[in-house]
Amino acid sequence: MPRRTPLSLNRSSWTSRLRTGKRAHEGRTGTFRLAPRGTASLGAAVAVVVLALVSAACSPVESTGNQAGGEQSTANQDVFGDAADPAQVKAGGTLTVALSADPDKLDPTLSRSLYSRYIFHTMCEKLYDLSSDAKIVPQLATALPTISSDGLSLTIPLREGVKFADGGTMDSAAVKLSIERGLTLAGSGRKSELGPISSVETPDPKTVVIKLSKPFAPLTAALADRAGMVLSPAAVNKLGANFSTAPVCVGPFKFASRVAQNSIKVVKDPLYYDAAKVHLDAIEYRIITDSSIRSANLRSGDAQVADSLATQDAPTLQKDSSMTVLQSESLGYQGLMINIGNANGIDKPSKQLDTPLAKDPRVRQALALSIDREALVKSIFNGLNTVACSPVSPKSQFTSDAAQVCPAHDPAKAKELLSQAGVSTPYKVNMITSNNPDSLRLAQALQAMVKEGGFDLVIKPVEYTSLLDQQDRGDFELLQLGWSGRVDPDANINSFVGTGGSQNVAGYSNPEMDKLLSDARQAQDKAQRVQLYGQVVTKLEQDYPLIYMYRQRNLTGVSKKVLGVQTYPDGVIRTAFAGFAK
Repeated sequence: MPRRTPLSLNRSSWTSRLRTGKRAHEGRTGTFRLAPRGTASLGAAVAVVVLALVSAACSPVESTGNQAGGEQSTANQDVFGDAADPAQVKAGGTLTVALSADPDKLDPTLSRSLYSRYIFHTMCEKLYDLSSDAKIVPQLATALPTISSDGLSLTIPLREGVKFADGGTMDSAAVKLSIERGLTLAGSGRKSELGPISSVETPDPKTVVIKLSKPFAPLTAALADRAGMVLSPAAVNKLGANFSTAPVCVGPFKFASRVAQNSIKVVKDPLYYDAAKVHLDAIEYRIITDSSIRSANLRSGDAQVADSLATQDAPTLQKDSSMTVLQSESLGYQGLMINIGNANGIDKPSKQLDTPLAKDPRVRQALALSIDREALVKSIFNGLNTVACSPVSPKSQFTSDAAQVCPAHDPAKAKELLSQAGVSTPYKVNMITSNNPDSLRLAQALQAMVKEGGFDLVIKPVEYTSLLDQQDRGDFELLQLGWSGRVDPDANINSFVGTGGSQNVAGYSNPEMDKLLSDARQAQDKAQRVQLYGQVVTKLEQDYPLIYMYRQRNLTGVSKKVLGVQTYPDGVIRTAFAGFAK
């Protein structure tokens, strides 16, 4: 069994610091509340935290199993939602989704955020998709790839008669263009996901053959996400790098409009190959960063779906007979990214930064030891999230005891490591985080916690899209952000810590890590991959370019006036085939 951080009831030092902390600004990512809106100070909230810590020590919240249906759940029971029964839904109407952050570029090649994946689900189908049990299934392909005995060739059969929203035909040439764009476009977030592709061949319009320079086990899983989305060649040729301004793909819906920081609208695409399954006329995503306001919109009927419910709101909504709370454990993680060598931008070679945090792994280890993950999960997140010290999900077929090792919270050891590194305490570290209330509350909890380990954490709130820009530029020391997760561990690791990885904003580069990741990518034997990912996690806990903290529970509120909304472990809210109840 993986080791978990022991829970101590003596939190007086860091909870007292919360009492004297500033009120939260706008922030992101932490989906929790320390106190109800309108509370005069954080003092009362701290009492709630302390009580929760005692309760958590007596009654730990554990998963009670999976529940694929739409009934309400208790504790951490999965509720993915059911597909809509056509006989029970109306035709037409506009579904309103309250979205917790403004998506980044609506270009599958360049996109980096979970929120864009919500939109892509409705308008940019992929070669493959995931089922509710995280199995890869065909979407625009008709079968899983046929892989050659040497692992260097994948043959993919395609659906026929499929049209893009602009009327163009989806065929092997369009797939080739989309994959090659992912490999070559400046700023592509897909390059490292696609791996060592040497060529894409199109023997006929309904067949794609991908050639590899060396075996690449995660490729099929990559094609079940943005790397496998097929773009309209006409739109790509017309718009180039500006594709996101008017994206065109294959999907139940097509792009209609976008107002930055406000809303995105998609409308039903009559050219979709399975249009009879589409019940809604349109879906409008409204950007509402405050979780309490999202919940209020859900209750009032102004929105029928709300993403990223606060862990304090979810139990109340579960008791509301007019609501359903969909939930699943994320395949990803929430954590802290440390800038080690991103001196000139993510697309430039890494260059060692001249700070103790960047140069000395002992300082990063000390920061990791200063974080009490159990306290965050049991008190701050109402027991709904789970402790994480690894990018490998415990539900992954590639997990192991080594991949789930979690060093104990030890602020005394943290101070000892800082002393060994010659660092004076308190050691000041600047952290950027999204400026919605939930993120800032998480940041404040971390700020209070890490003081025990000798750190002075300074919080720098920014807009979510600005945070993404800053991390790419290397304009940060420490940032708090998460990853919604993928079914294959490679997609949760390589892009972030592999040298030159498309999302390696830490600028981390280590030949030993690169070899482990390369070996895991090429291994065709599952047991070998399991062993290698255990070694990867061991190396990560020596170098700490990224500190994993917890796995967020995917919590989605849905009005019972709507049927067919689903949320799977990949974190994507599936609304494309939903409809209003008759």
